[in-house]
Amino acid sequence: MKENIENSTGKYYIYHIPTKKIGVTRNLNKRVTIAQGYKIGEYEVLEASEDIDYISKRESELQRLYGYKVDRDSYKKVINKPKKSNKMKLNVTDQTTTFPCPVNKLKGQLNDAIGLTFETPFGNYLLNKELVSWIVSNVKVSMFNPNRCFIYNKALHEAVATNFNPIKHIEETLAPPVKEQPNVYDLIREWADERGLYRNGDAKTQFVKLQEEAGELARAILKNDREEFIDSIGDMMVVLTNLAALEGLKVEDCVVSAYQVIEKRTGKMVNGSFVKDTVSKTYNSNEIKMNPYPGVTIKTTL
Repeated sequence: MKENIENSTGKYYIYHIPTKKIGVTRNLNKRVTIAQGYKIGEYEVLEASEDIDYISKRESELQRLYGYKVDRDSYKKVINKPKKSNKMKLNVTDQTTTFPCPVNKLKGQLNDAIGLTFETPFGNYLLNKELVSWIVSNVKVSMFNPNRCFIYNKALHEAVATNFNPIKHIEETLAPPVKEQPNVYDLIREWADERGLYRNGDAKTQFVKLQEEAGELARAILKNDREEFIDSIGDMMVVLTNLAALEGLKVEDCVVSAYQVIEKRTGKMVNGSFVKDTVSKTYNSNEIKMNPYPGVTIKTTL
């Protein structure tokens, strides 16, 4: 049974936004059109009933039937929860604050939530028009769910600390938009942070994981399995990224540090390995006590 109804009173309606979600409401216009931005024709009503027990059970059945994620709490349980002063639910982790909506709907929902207070590891914040403007300018799309977006908590802290420099904000607003390419290491850290790896994990367990992945890489080399070779190297990079993060470092900074050591190093290939040049030094009479073999040239690697 499908209906096409804009407003509703008395009945509960199960609505379907194709490819997006299935939900329940008593007011389609307010819940679907105004709150979520979908007009009549962009969604459909699957069923309607005055029986909240039936409609709650049926919503879960239809979510499962259509292949959507089934809500953890039933509609009846949700609407019977104590009402909060603000409906926007933020997911705050150590590194990010995630908003429960896509980027193109964020500004409207933030403006509706003016006055909301939230806390990150860097402090407490009051949502006002100035903060909304900064969030909208710096928000990023979640790689795991395009209907979610996030900001970095440290970036927010730095912005507040500099009082949202108005000149800088105007310059950035007037500048031509630049499409930012996601940094894969930031995405890995976001993924790990959302799963609690940094809160509950430690460097020792990640080191053990690194050895496991190295073993898989060794097997891939021995089997000449290119696909497994690529996968193993990628897995090792993920583990190294998290291992560095657990020690307060960025893996990319570690790589830069290592390169700065080797960039001017000279040497030659020996049996398939690069052997760096060494500097020969012969100890003189004043250094004879340091040389247990007088008259023998000792090569010291610098």
